[in-house]
Amino acid sequence: MSQQRQIRVLIVEDHRMFSQALRAALDESDDIAVTGAVETSAAGLSAAHEDPPDVVLMDYRLPDGDGVDAARRIKSAHPATKIVMLTAASDDTILREAIQAGCSGYLTKDHTVEELILAVRAAHNGEALISPALLSRLLDRLEDRSRPGSDLTAREAEVLRLLARGLSNQAIAATLDIRLATVRNHVQSVIEKLHAHSKLEAVATALRLGVIRNPE
Repeated sequence: MSQQRQIRVLIVEDHRMFSQALRAALDESDDIAVTGAVETSAAGLSAAHEDPPDVVLMDYRLPDGDGVDAARRIKSAHPATKIVMLTAASDDTILREAIQAGCSGYLTKDHTVEELILAVRAAHNGEALISPALLSRLLDRLEDRSRPGSDLTAREAEVLRLLARGLSNQAIAATLDIRLATVRNHVQSVIEKLHAHSKLEAVATALRLGVIRNPE
């Protein structure tokens, strides 16, 4: 009976206690073999090129640079290697950078070692990983962006409030001390962003959705 091939893992982490605890836990898993544990991006690149692993657990902040650049370079040389980015706190900017670098996952270090072991297996199987807290925040942001009127600029919102008070384009131009053509552009943008077909419908939609309050 043939033995299943172990998942070969490289740890790139400069916090020694965390790295040692993670390595000890991984070493106890029969299906995982740690090929090395290094503390800098340069050492990680060297280790990955010398003995390409199946999965790299990469800290985002390293003494000689961020893990995203190292991840990008490893993926460029070894496309089959899966990389899971580890950070102290969830950050959607880092997530975007990690995804663009080709990382398979993004997890915070507050996960248990058991969860990180599961993450190694999932990444090796081609699954995408993201911390639940960050996923929830991103979904909330996407929901906000999908709501009509959520992307109005400050000036467009100001024009919308004046429309709700019954002001004409000319009156709005005079009130805001801007050109009439500029007002017309703002009004058209407001109508489009609220998925409306007229100024009246735009105002009604904005009031219904709570984008603006009913003028007194």
